[in-house]
Amino acid sequence: MRADALKKKSQLFKHLAKFQLLILEDFGLAPADETKRDLLEIIDDRFDKSATLVTNQPPLAKWHDYLADPTLADAILDRIVHNSYKIDVKGESMRRNKAP
Repeated sequence: MRADALKKKSQLFKHLAKFQLLILEDFGLAPADETKRDLLEIIDDRFDKSATLVTNQPPLAKWHDYLADPTLADAILDRIVHNSYKIDVKGESMRRNKAP
């Protein structure tokens, strides 16, 4: 049963690696727990092959604390930050400006 789940997970990651653009939206809203290694695998599979857009809540400087594993955080950030564009958005949420 576990082997089947790992095979399906591996197939999913291979599928995600093929997209020209993968968007990871609102990264950091939920605890990272078990998904940290999955994130590294997904990012690593895509590294220097296709585009990945990450919108995140914690700033990059806080990812080490968020992921609670300095070595894993270094590996993930190394792949994300390398050849990337960083845009810091400041100000109030645009959702607040839209009145019903």
